[in-house]
Amino acid sequence: MTMVVAAEAPPLAVDAAGVFRVGKSRVTLDTIVGSFRDGATAEEIAEQYPAVSLGQVYAVIAYYLAHTVEVDDHLRMREQRSADVRRANERLFDPTGIRARLMARQSGQDSA
Repeated sequence: MTMVVAAEAPPLAVDAAGVFRVGKSRVTLDTIVGSFRDGATAEEIAEQYPAVSLGQVYAVIAYYLAHTVEVDDHLRMREQRSADVRRANERLFDPTGIRARLMARQSGQDSA
């Protein structure tokens, strides 16, 4: 029997929001790459996220290592978008004193 070597596409799919997810799971490219950058092994990542297989984790890491610049650019863009949304929300809903307001509301409910 002859072994046939064929390139396989990484197990990544883009959802409607433009987020890259691993296989059919909810685990994101950001999550796998972030864990890998933090020093986690593929085995640790697969154990932490059982919705993805060890093979999928290795494939995503391999893709990241082969396309580091593009993936890092994509992740930076997502972080920037997230920061923009956070700032817009903070302009609409002032977070100053939120903890105190929540604590006051909770103690008011407790005494009622």
